[in-house]
Amino acid sequence: MPAADSPEVTFTRGMIAHHDQAITMAILSRRRSTDRTIRSAALDIQLSQEEQIRQMRGFLTLWKQPDTFTLSADHARSMGMASGAELLSLKTLPIPQAETTFLQLMTRHHQGALRMIPPALEPGVLPQVRHLARQMQVVQGGEIRFMTSLLRARGAGVLPFPEMEMTLPGMGH
Repeated sequence: MPAADSPEVTFTRGMIAHHDQAITMAILSRRRSTDRTIRSAALDIQLSQEEQIRQMRGFLTLWKQPDTFTLSADHARSMGMASGAELLSLKTLPIPQAETTFLQLMTRHHQGALRMIPPALEPGVLPQVRHLARQMQVVQGGEIRFMTSLLRARGAGVLPFPEMEMTLPGMGH
């Protein structure tokens, strides 16, 4: 069984926290958006990431590891996560602007997830973790391309990714 500081446990705990915020953003967007395409994309993100969280919590249960993971603001930012103010903007901006902001925030969020994945693909990592990480890499890469095309159609671009060093314990850079 993987130890608490193993790449498997570190990746799984960090990705649960990361996915949790993506689900929050997707729900906020679905509640307000009037754009069918954005609502559909948000639902896809919500459902796929809820399922992946169930899988990852199952891993942690089997490994007898807690699924708690506390993120500092800097650590969350280094993973492409939205700030509290950015999350609030999804509730308060005019709907067209909130839709564009959702696409920008979720694109940056997915870029952060892609940066978290490589240590989970290393030789020696449990096959089930490598498989889930590869699945995330493919799906989120496709979603980034799709959301970028939606942003272009709205005359908007992606947000710059914060250039900070990843600081997850047990994960290489």
